[in-house]
Parts: sequence; C-alpha cells; structure tokens
Amino acid sequence: MLKEIGLGQDAEYAYRTLLKEPTAQVQVLAEQFGWSVDRVSSALAELSDLSLVRPSWENRGSSRLVDPELGLKMLIQSQEMELLKLQQTLSESKLAVARLIADYRDEEDRLAPSTVKLASGPDAIQSCIEKVSHECRDEVEVFLPGGAQPAVSLKESRPLDLMLLERSVRVRCVYLDSIRNDRPTSEYAQWLGEQGGQVRTVPQLPLRMIIWDRRVALLPVDPHDPDRGAFLLSSPGPVAALQALFEQVWQMGSRFGEERDRDRCRDSDGAPADQEAAVLGLLAAGLTDEVIARKLGVSVRTSRRITAELMSRLGARSRFQLGALAAQRGWLAG
Repeated sequence: MLKEIGLGQDAEYAYRTLLKEPTAQVQVLAEQFGWSVDRVSSALAELSDLSLVRPSWENRGSSRLVDPELGLKMLIQSQEMELLKLQQTLSESKLAVARLIADYRDEEDRLAPSTVKLASGPDAIQSCIEKVSHECRDEVEVFLPGGAQPAVSLKESRPLDLMLLERSVRVRCVYLDSIRNDRPTSEYAQWLGEQGGQVRTVPQLPLRMIIWDRRVALLPVDPHDPDRGAFLLSSPGPVAALQALFEQVWQMGSRFGEERDRDRCRDSDGAPADQEAAVLGLLAAGLTDEVIARKLGVSVRTSRRITAELMSRLGARSRFQLGALAAQRGWLAG
C-alpha cells in the first residue's frame, strides 16, 4: 500500500509495527518478525533515508519514530517536488523537440523545390495525405481509378473523409463505374454520400489524383504503380490545369447509383453504354485487353466479354472491322 510513496515491503512492515510500538528495539523487532538483525537494520535504514525514523538520543544504536503526520507529509512534499522537476524537464523536452522539428522542416524546404515535393513509398504518401487533409479548409477532389479499392485504403480513408466532412469541407470523389461489382467499395461510396460527400462514376479515369483547396495536388510518380511514390504540387499553373481536368471529368460522370439506369437507357436504342464506348475508344487506340481491363477497373475476362458483345451487335468478324463499323455509326469520339 505504501510502495507508491517509496517504501519497500520490509520497510513498510517495520514502519507499521513501529506505529504501534514506537519504542521497539532492533533485537525485539527481529525476534517478533522472525528476521535476522541485519534484515531489520536494513528496513530501519530505509525508513531513516525517508526521514520516517531518526536515531534515538536515549538508546544509542536504536531508532525513534518521527511523528507520522510530520514524516509522511514531508515525504509527500518531497515527491511533489520531484514531480514538479519532472514536469519542468518534460516541458523543456517538448520545447527541444519542437525546435528539432522546426529545423527539420526548414532543411526539408531548403533541399526540395518549394512547389514540388516527393513522397516515396506508401507510408510517406499516406502521411502526406493526412497532413494536407488536416490543413484543408474548403474542398477536396479525388480521382480513384482501379475499380475495387483495397480494404486498407478504404479503412484509412474513412476517418479522414469523416474529419473533412465534419468541418464542412466539400468532398467530391470520382470512381470507375465498375465499383458497382465490388461490394466493399460500393458500400464505402454509399456511406460517403450519406455523410454529405458527393460521388460520381465514369467508365475510365486518367490517373489517381487528389486536389486540396484548388492549391495543392497529389499525383503518382508512376500511374501504373501508385505505391512507388507521389508528387505534391503547389505551383498554381499545374494545379489549375489539374483542376480543369477534374471539372471536365466530373461533368461527364453520373451520380453514384444511377449507372445502371443510364446504361439501360442507352442500350435500348442500340447505342453503346458509357463503359462500352470506353472500350471502343481504347480498342481504337490499339490497347490490349489487359490494359483496357486495368483502365476500366474490371477483369480481363469482362473486358473481352464487352468486346465480344459489341462485335456480335455490329456483326463484326474482327476487332478492326468493329472499329470501322463503330466509326460509321458515330460511336467513336473525335
């Protein structure tokens, strides 16, 4: 019970006994406890160090009990002084850490261009996203290609999105139409909309991108390997261009949940649905099934199925003929 104020088990036992028998001698205590004299002496020495007993003036070699109200109060006061010293040391440590961080940021800014910073690896990218999101005040725009999003990405995004929305930041996200086939991603998009975010989908996206407050943008170093690294841009020109790209894609998108009705409507008059039109455009660009599938966020099997259905609808015997027939009908943009 008294170990919190510095008493060991033997010292506490001896002290409790002295409270009842203040004049008890070392030998008496040793016999009473069944201890050796050295053990009793060691316990009394510990009490003496804590100023709970003092050498007796009447019995040389013995100890006298200091009034417990005085002794224990002095012991508590001593510990309070130690705590104050510790708090002072902690405050000084916090100040020193703050100075180190400031020096690190100054050096980081000196070494890296002020308008372009590089975040290497997934951890650095996520730290960058968290930092800039906490500084965001007005709006966030996001491109999320790849279709189904990784579970870890959805988990890390939820608290950030919620924090932004609770601060009345406008959050706009563009996913691929194919997320309808992935339950976790579609449920997340649904949740985001229910919290006040705006979600739209398109058949394909150019790259992964985040724009904060129309002043800072995050782009992957390699669009095909977004975990490799990302550039954080703050130059007004490039950010404005990316903002214009986002607005163009946003206007082309459909609000999440309306994709099926839109596709059904376009199928009724024979014209291709958005995803089919995207496949036609990518085929015309000479891309392989694998690349098309990656851009649309679907499986290679789904990409090939869409191509086969288009060929059957137009009576094409080859992909080249499919492109020619689609162009004749005006199904290819440009």
